[in-house]
Amino acid sequence: MSDKDAKSVMAQNLEAWEQVAPIHARHNQDNLLKAFSDPGFTLLDDVAIGVLKALEVADKDVAQVCCNNGRELICIERLGAANCVGFDGAEGFVEQGRELANAAGSQARFVCCEAHAFPPEYHGTFDIVLITIGVLSWMPDIDRFMASVTRLLRPGGALFIYEHHPILFMFEPGPPKGPIVWELSYFDKSPYLEKDGLDYYGGESYDAKPATSFSHTMAEIIMSGVKSGLRVEDFTEYPTHISNTWYNLESAELGLPMSYTLVFRAPDPAPPLVSRPRGPYLDANANIPLWRHTCSKV
Repeated sequence: MSDKDAKSVMAQNLEAWEQVAPIHARHNQDNLLKAFSDPGFTLLDDVAIGVLKALEVADKDVAQVCCNNGRELICIERLGAANCVGFDGAEGFVEQGRELANAAGSQARFVCCEAHAFPPEYHGTFDIVLITIGVLSWMPDIDRFMASVTRLLRPGGALFIYEHHPILFMFEPGPPKGPIVWELSYFDKSPYLEKDGLDYYGGESYDAKPATSFSHTMAEIIMSGVKSGLRVEDFTEYPTHISNTWYNLESAELGLPMSYTLVFRAPDPAPPLVSRPRGPYLDANANIPLWRHTCSKV
């Protein structure tokens, strides 16, 4: 897909998310506002909390990319994170995030911008960047997206991805105990056009703007980070279902990986060069007398 086509798809998808934002708010915002008024409330599961604690999230600056209404970011702040910023391309969700932060007594901030156009003042300012479920499939060019996200990291910072496993796209989603139907090859690259709307809370029908999603293999996801200059620090697959769909696969207990966590690490700054004394009897690269390189064995 050309850059022009990819940008067109991203713009179309953001229109679809902007359209569904008030619908999601109607179904869920009041419940979240009430829940976040309790200072002990969290939406994070044990897997997410475990990874974040391993990353020593306390006192770290954290960003969430495509944060939706910011509910997860606010929970991360409650783990002791310092400066928390959520980025999303739909102004409706950004406003919901600000409303939830106010109810929670949170200092988290929310910025409306497209995922390939983070404001330059945020480049290189975060210790941890978070991507959670449902984000990657909306990206037509996973390499371009990952390169953009990487710019947010400080040297030595961590990118933490917690997503549903791409193997799930091989099957038609369904209700609990529903039939298991093979749908696509794992390697299928055909864009999927969603015409029925994006209300995964209430399943409300409306005159929806179209949205296009994409399948990326696990190898493509991992290598997109590597190509962006990151190294893989941890990769773990789980049999745990974390999405709002594929309940049929969960109840069938087929032994499939249903979710995963992936942690990348940005390189640390290069260490300073160590100045070594040099003289006529010393190697230029080490404090070793030259005769030890040149004399022959007896």
